Amino acid sequence: QVQLVESGGGLVQAGGSLRLSCAASERTFERYAMGWFRQAPGKEREFVAGISWSGAVRYYADSVKGRFTISRDNAKNTVYLVMNSLNAEDTAVYYCAAHTAMIGSRNGDEYDYWGQGTQVTVSL
Repeated sequence: QVQLVESGGGLVQAGGSLRLSCAASERTFERYAMGWFRQAPGKEREFVAGISWSGAVRYYADSVKGRFTISRDNAKNTVYLVMNSLNAEDTAVYYCAAHTAMIGSRNGDEYDYWGQGTQVTVSL
């Protein structure tokens, strides 16, 4: 069982930045691909970014490409999401998730473990 704990959310003005962190309890963290997803009120959950076991493969939703960066530190069992140029459409609860495959997936249904989420609110 992998426990994931997100942190770093908060209130930020449009154009600002935040860095989200997701700490994993699992000692074999490097054997999980990781993903970030988000869910805004009244909307379905959507994929944001994914990263492979080693971090060599990273992929993004078109809506965040060029603004968000996913990374991981396997020594610290932590995955990060740096979010720049935030806008109101980025307001959502952000979740990290762990996938047993090497690269992961854009499909949240394929992920095995989820964190509790952290709220990101972008004000105009």
